[in-house]
Amino acid sequence: MKRLVVLSGSGISAESGIKTFRDHGGLWEEHDVTEVASPMAWEKNRPLVIRFYNERRRDLLKAKPNEAHLALARLEKKFKVEIITQNIDDLHERAGSTRVLHLHGELRKARCTVNENDVYEIDGWELNEGDFSENGHQLRPHIVWFGEQVPEMERAVPIVNEADILLIIGTSLNVYPAAGLMNFCRPGTPVYVIDPGEPVGIDSMNVTFINKKATEGIGDFIRMIGQEMKG
Repeated sequence: MKRLVVLSGSGISAESGIKTFRDHGGLWEEHDVTEVASPMAWEKNRPLVIRFYNERRRDLLKAKPNEAHLALARLEKKFKVEIITQNIDDLHERAGSTRVLHLHGELRKARCTVNENDVYEIDGWELNEGDFSENGHQLRPHIVWFGEQVPEMERAVPIVNEADILLIIGTSLNVYPAAGLMNFCRPGTPVYVIDPGEPVGIDSMNVTFINKKATEGIGDFIRMIGQEMKG
């Protein structure tokens, strides 16, 4: 069974109504991203950061996976699909995908402020001040904030390196280090990019661009790889 590796970004979740920073020009409710998504923000105004992620979590619970999420899950019948996502929502999992690696954390989880490996599921949508880990430390959103390392990159690189097909969907590849992952493909690996605006900085060799939104372009991609398999 061929290995299909998917790099997904905010564009795929935006079609399910999940807002992104880019939709607001780097602002969210008039706050700069550094005011709600950075270690400095956590130290400076913890109640604001907690409220911000509680509201995002509440919105996520109302959202549903769209056709792009569902189509990727269905592809597990024909491929070994491994999804590496920049998104912090759980829409891939709720669609039925079984192998999902979150580079930037997970919105519906919290972790200890002292031990980053001490992670907990959030029941419902609220995380509050006074919610402690088993070791008695305040819990924080299980999110990779601006200025923090991306520890899951170490797992992501070998996954991309083993891909038979690479699909990039819903991301303009402007966020590093995730944007550099496609460079770890083996030479000759076919790469498909589904995005309304053609991402910059991608070598066109072995790359097929599908200039559509995720829900529109996923059908084109499935037809294309189907023809390749027949050929």
